[in-house]
Amino acid sequence: MVSCFEIADYFIWLAKDTGSFISNLKLQKLVYYAQAWHLAIHDAPLFAEDFQAWVHGPVIPELYQKYKAFRWQPITVDVTPQLAPTLIEFLEGVSDEYFSCDGYELEQMTHAEDPWILARGGIAADIASTVQIEKNWMKEYYGARVEEN
Repeated sequence: MVSCFEIADYFIWLAKDTGSFISNLKLQKLVYYAQAWHLAIHDAPLFAEDFQAWVHGPVIPELYQKYKAFRWQPITVDVTPQLAPTLIEFLEGVSDEYFSCDGYELEQMTHAEDPWILARGGIAADIASTVQIEKNWMKEYYGARVEEN
């Protein structure tokens, strides 16, 4: 199993390689969707770290802290992902679906989906929360989307 930081490195590398903008907000959502679809397709987590249902969508606090200094600016660190070819192929699929979206679009998408909604438990969207988004909620919600296709 890899870490969320290794998955983040892939998306940061991809942004630099393609000349794209990646903020902390967008990074969090891309890592979230990678975990969600891995749970749905492979019936196993991609990494151990958990997401919390923050105001701006799913966030891994430790990953947020690592790139917090960039604020809303692009993350401009040099990284070289060291991932298995099968994992890179999986992440390319996630990228094909979500990478062209900006952070705000991804935030709005996660706000409309059950895992974030369930974790928020009726808390107003603009109220801070550190409630964990359960991996089984992600697996069930996105797993149902796999079955639809």
